[in-house]
Amino acid sequence: MSGVYKMVEIVGTSSVSFAEATKEAVKRAGKTIRHMGWFEVVEQRGAIKDGAVAEFQVKLKVGFKLDD
Repeated sequence: MSGVYKMVEIVGTSSVSFAEATKEAVKRAGKTIRHMGWFEVVEQRGAIKDGAVAEFQVKLKVGFKLDD
């Protein structure tokens, strides 16, 4: 199948895990981006508060097919 695709970068956050941050980012992106087909985690990082992990952060590339 031929087509034209675009990739965007988004950042997801969660207080639970990297996986949860990824799922929430994709879920939220799906509200405004049509035809999503894949994602790639390009960075993982987090925030520390009072000596403990307070937040998980993931930077994702999301690919989707452009409308014809």
